[in-house]
Amino acid sequence: MRQDRIIDGFSKRRVLVIGDLIVDRYIWGKVDRISPEAPVPVVEVAREEFALGGAANVANNIVSLGGGATLVGICGQDAGGDTLKRLLQQARIECALVEDARPTSEKTRIIAHNQQVVRFDRESNAHLAGSGLRRMLEIVEGLLPSHDAVIISDYKKGVITPGLMKRLTTAAKKKYFVAVDPKVGHFHLYKGVSLITPNLNEASQGATIQITDERSLLSAGRKLVSSLRAGSVLITRGAEGMSLFAGRKVTHIPTAARKVYDVTGAGDTVIATFTLAHASGATLEQSAVLANYAAGIVVAQVGTAAATSKALKKVAQDHTDADA
Repeated sequence: MRQDRIIDGFSKRRVLVIGDLIVDRYIWGKVDRISPEAPVPVVEVAREEFALGGAANVANNIVSLGGGATLVGICGQDAGGDTLKRLLQQARIECALVEDARPTSEKTRIIAHNQQVVRFDRESNAHLAGSGLRRMLEIVEGLLPSHDAVIISDYKKGVITPGLMKRLTTAAKKKYFVAVDPKVGHFHLYKGVSLITPNLNEASQGATIQITDERSLLSAGRKLVSSLRAGSVLITRGAEGMSLFAGRKVTHIPTAARKVYDVTGAGDTVIATFTLAHASGATLEQSAVLANYAAGIVVAQVGTAAATSKALKKVAQDHTDADA
């Protein structure tokens, strides 16, 4: 299938996104001096911005690419929760939020001269339990039939629990495409899913194989496919591109990024694009190539970013012309 036809098909697909919701807060400024109180830079604040992070950024990428998304996660009853709801409304993302007493996860990055100076987090990692978990399972059960695929965005902030994953791996066996952006420490929960998208470090730890060269990369990827009984594994490798393990077949895809300013949220873009493409009829290899193009778009921007279908089409066409 042609790449432009795949991208045009995004508008006909709906993806259920389940995971940890994060508010990304950016404080921008400049540094002209060092503090007399301690050997640290003094940042003169120029502006402040908020963006959707975590699973919310995955949903934002899907909508930005022209697809439909329904977002399920935890929202705190606090100022961060109010900000999260406002951002979701502005992005026109449909959501089913479970309110909880915990603080809304918020990552604050202080940036001076396009360089991150420091980051501080406000969050709770306690597992959702009791009535909150029951409500989450009810929501997922009700929404599954009206969606073409599922993305699990696991940031290990309490949403992804054994009970929830048991339900979703059962869904995968019933021919739902269930993709997981994994977190170290939770790999045992992902058995039976359709796709996982670890980076090099996550793949190393998930497979308990230190990836240092192509041979160890192949060993780690194949072990993950086997041990997780996953349909496929897409290992993102930064400047080296991506490696797709599907059954016994391995496909290496060189990076499409020409400039890299900020990798924040790139993994969200990869899994969103791959899942939309596959749901639109693309093969696993075609889906990985388009995900690679989309990642190249967002890493060229500072801050949490999302690719658009128009930008993705242009990059895909540029690469087609270059290969002709």
